[in-house]
Amino acid sequence: MIKKFTVSLCLLFAIGAMAQQGTASPYSFYGIGDFKFKGTAEAAAMGGIGIFPDSIHLNLQNPAAYTSLKLTTLAFGGTYSTSNLRTNSQTEKARRTTVDYIALGIPMGKFGATLGLMPTSYVGYKNQTTVQNLEIRRSFGRGGVNKAFVGLAYKLTSNLSVGADFGYNFGQIETKDIVFLNDIQYGSRELNTSNLSGLTVNTGLMYSSKIKKKYDFYGSFIFTPQSNLNLTNSRKTALIVYSQDVEQETIVAGSEIENTNNVDKEIKLPSKLAFGAGFGRDRKWLIGAEITLQQTSSLSNRFNDITKGRFENAKRYVVGGYYVPKYNSFNSYFERITYRGGFRYENTGLVINNKSINDMAVSAGFGLPVGGRLSNVNLGIEVGKKGTKANDLIEDKYVNFILSFSLSDKWFVKSKYN
Repeated sequence: MIKKFTVSLCLLFAIGAMAQQGTASPYSFYGIGDFKFKGTAEAAAMGGIGIFPDSIHLNLQNPAAYTSLKLTTLAFGGTYSTSNLRTNSQTEKARRTTVDYIALGIPMGKFGATLGLMPTSYVGYKNQTTVQNLEIRRSFGRGGVNKAFVGLAYKLTSNLSVGADFGYNFGQIETKDIVFLNDIQYGSRELNTSNLSGLTVNTGLMYSSKIKKKYDFYGSFIFTPQSNLNLTNSRKTALIVYSQDVEQETIVAGSEIENTNNVDKEIKLPSKLAFGAGFGRDRKWLIGAEITLQQTSSLSNRFNDITKGRFENAKRYVVGGYYVPKYNSFNSYFERITYRGGFRYENTGLVINNKSINDMAVSAGFGLPVGGRLSNVNLGIEVGKKGTKANDLIEDKYVNFILSFSLSDKWFVKSKYN
């Protein structure tokens, strides 16, 4: 009964994941939006590090880690975000609630398998500016790309595992620009829509070994080859009636025109290489570091006339870890809690007004055991800053509150009794 309820709840999460607006950043206008996924809630609380194998948690960054699962594990998580957006002259606040992932991991001896759904990127912004009291400009964006995936891993030796994820990306991005001139009843509206689809592959290796029978060493290698997203683009222009309400739009009858010169195109999703290492004691403490290199210079915008933003290669540096006072304590619940923390710094690869857009954050979290210690609730917080006010850009100071459930059990055991 509990399993049926959990599966039903996760299906509702999955439906919500495809319809959400997961960012308020104007930077999401470029490329295919903000790449938001930083691992499961457990990984995000450690800065987004993806090098640790776990017997009751899913590692959705390195598919080789699926062989570490000992129990069937159902994981789903979400984030509540607050953003403080600033320029040299304006300040705005925004809030978003998103579903980050839903996945099922299944151990199968030397094999491990998973399937799931997660957002690849988000587009979401809304702003209005007045130019010298003569012109009003309104800009909106929404949508994004989701990924459905299946993965398989195999334990080559007692120390080395290999794995791969196969994903199908799909979604729609819609952006809208509106211009009104002072004392003129009608304004112009341009609506751009892109439907996106494409296949991706993510591969990984994971190595683990004992040091002096007491300590553990972990090594991780992840490679995602370059892939393609196919875009079906459309652009429609129309006259609309002015309204004080920025959400209100009334099209003048017969004025909407579709631009047939707008051709479909193909966007290259950049290749990615990540490698890291960790050191610690099993079920006690662990600390590690990871470097990610991404060839985002191959990324492009959805329409050829978007020229303000360009892309360079991205880099990300992460340090993080966890500590458990006493995982099998009978006397103290707090000693069984997993305490996590981390730091992340990255060059996102986006360049606007000749300024690289950087993102940095510190994070912390807790893993709270429930249901006989095998399942747990994970809480986390991430405080960071993206972008800058220099060069007439926008600084985004954000706080992300992270919540996830990791439910582990023996699902596929034949009953001995009727």
